[in-house]
Amino acid sequence: MNSDFARAMSRATTSVRTQNLAEATAIIQAALAGRPEPFPDPGFDTAPAARFRIATDVEDAETVEDAETVAARSARSPGPTERRSLRDVVELLRRGRAAFDEMPLPGGARARAPAPPLPDGASFAWRNHACAAGSRRYRLFVPSCPRSELQGLVLMLHGCTQDPDDFAAGTGMNRLAEARRFLVAYPEQPAAANLSSCWNWFEPGHQRRGAGEPAILAALARDLAAEFGLPADRVYAAGLSAGGAMAAVLAETYPETFAAVGIHSGLPCGSARDVASAFAAMRGQGALPPRARAMKADARPRVIVFHGTADRTVHPANAAAIADGFPQGGGLPQGGGESVETGATAGRSWRRTRRQGADGVPEAEIWLIDGAGHAWSGGDAAGSFTDPAGPAASAEMLRFFAAGR
Repeated sequence: MNSDFARAMSRATTSVRTQNLAEATAIIQAALAGRPEPFPDPGFDTAPAARFRIATDVEDAETVEDAETVAARSARSPGPTERRSLRDVVELLRRGRAAFDEMPLPGGARARAPAPPLPDGASFAWRNHACAAGSRRYRLFVPSCPRSELQGLVLMLHGCTQDPDDFAAGTGMNRLAEARRFLVAYPEQPAAANLSSCWNWFEPGHQRRGAGEPAILAALARDLAAEFGLPADRVYAAGLSAGGAMAAVLAETYPETFAAVGIHSGLPCGSARDVASAFAAMRGQGALPPRARAMKADARPRVIVFHGTADRTVHPANAAAIADGFPQGGGLPQGGGESVETGATAGRSWRRTRRQGADGVPEAEIWLIDGAGHAWSGGDAAGSFTDPAGPAASAEMLRFFAAGR
């Protein structure tokens, strides 16, 4: 490894340790492409919500290319610093990715957390799902109760750099699902789809019905509901960060499949169209598209949102934007109402805004956790991106989901 590349890796490591993942990503990308080190916006810190790719103009990335494409082109033509052979470029890519994978991530992210202990009679096994839109591996938690007593299915979508085992450990959802008799499915986003294991919520090809990741995930949920005999009003989705953003996409693209969604530290559907706009949306500069506000009221899923007020990865303004994208955000059903509560749980104060229909069923809840960062509220330290303090998001989501039946 040449000295310039080694220095770039050192600078990237420093950026990660100061929790500036966007800057670290940009430094590594520039080093791999043989370009001078970029100087991204020093303002609001962001995490890499997009696949690990090269932007031809870091400051105004309208055209984004795969790292392999840029690397191959740099091998064919002289770069700004030197000409490299294809063999050198491939080796730099390999070493650069290895260096990035070894960097410590904020929140205690790890390669793989141990699977949580299972209650007697329960199972937590790997499965495969395939449909016309594509395929995914997933973990499925089946509680120990008889199938006839199952109360619902929750599709849990992990965040960037996480995996199903890590997410299950951090959210503690399996333990709660055993008590409440819920199935829990944890789809895995493979590196082949996104090198940072992010769901591609920011790409137009994964924001519409009938194709891409929304189609895969909706088909998975429908297949499991059919296998275990669950009606449509007992199927739900929840996620953290990029997973939360994908849950918002599912709410809009497949409202007949998911009766309710839980979005933790996520973003509204359609708030980004590419990598550059994804970073803007994460800073709280995204605009909610009109089509979300136009969703038919009789088809809307219910939504519960959690967000920390000190989140430096996804701006908390996105929590209100998500709620405003649902029909009840623009006007409550006749006879309904809105209430605001405040309280404190496990050392963190919170504010909950609750919107409900005339029947008293909560249509939307928005929880803002004072001082919390980009982490699952009330989570378990065994997983990454968790905050043991604050209200238990997993328990509140299951309570919210069940209230709509």
